[in-house]
Order: sequence, then structure tokens, then C-alpha cells
Amino acid sequence: MPPRVRKIIGSLTLVVWVLAYVYVAAVIGDMLAKTPWWVKLIYFPIAGLAWVLPLKPLLKWMHARDEPSESPDV
Repeated sequence: MPPRVRKIIGSLTLVVWVLAYVYVAAVIGDMLAKTPWWVKLIYFPIAGLAWVLPLKPLLKWMHARDEPSESPDV
């Protein structure tokens, strides 16, 4: 797959992922509104950073180089 196509697909996937993650994290955060302060202190930093971890394979795939192809006269 050409690098340009990988980057387009990866970018669209990234946007969809972030939007879905923000929605879910906000819904959970709203449910925690009446919990003790220490629960929020634990949840919000974790939720604020956890969205990055699943993106590592996607970013690696987006920026992968194609393996060199053999020329027909080799």
C-alpha cells in the first residue's frame, strides 16, 4: 500500500478514535460527578493519557516504509 494511502487511512482512523474516546471519557467523567475527589484525581489523569496507548500500532503502520521490491531483471 502506498505511504500516502496509509497516511490518509491512518489519519481518518485517528480522528474517529479520538472523537469516540473523548465521548466515552466524558460520559464516564459525568458519571463520576458525585464521587469523592480522590476518585476524580485518579480517573482524569489516566483518562487524559490513556487515549495515546492504542495509537502506537496505528502510527507505526502509518509511517512504515515499504519493503524494496525486486526489479524484474535481477
